[in-house]
Amino acid sequence: MSGHFQALPGGGAAVPLDDVEISILRSLAVQLLELIGPGEVPAKGEDPLAELFREGPSEPPSDPALARLFPDAYGDGDDELRAASAEFRRYTENDLRTRKREDALAVVRSLDALGAAGEGGAVLRLTADEARRWLGALNDLRLTIGTRLEVRDDDESEALYRLPDSDPRKPMVMAYLWLGALQETLVETLM
Repeated sequence: MSGHFQALPGGGAAVPLDDVEISILRSLAVQLLELIGPGEVPAKGEDPLAELFREGPSEPPSDPALARLFPDAYGDGDDELRAASAEFRRYTENDLRTRKREDALAVVRSLDALGAAGEGGAVLRLTADEARRWLGALNDLRLTIGTRLEVRDDDESEALYRLPDSDPRKPMVMAYLWLGALQETLVETLM
């Protein structure tokens, strides 16, 4: 997997992708969409502005990957901090979920627009706005995979990078590292 983002005139970015890379990226983005879940659909006849005032959850998600994507605003602490985190979550999580869903959908849609890449692959060209959405989705994918792999900042996580090919986690570690390289080159391109 060799694609690295390069700058396009006007602030966009381009990356060459082969069929396997397209398939992996699309599959991961769809899985992220499934993890985040569907958005709230307004009831028939409901005022469209009601969505603006709909309250979200006040408790953190029980799934560790979702908890990483939607962390507590003020961390673990005393009752006052937990109450402030719950209040913050209630008014922000729905919007954050919507943005993360839109970012992942942008990845799926741009990959679908490529069609079948064929033997030579295809070059994905993104506008500046699409590139920012991709950056958000790549970050969310890495956070999710990293949580599932239990990647931490300590030396213990280094063992993941030396897994034997027979280890069932190896493909996800490879995807995690590849997404990191894509993310890094996209950040460099956007700067």
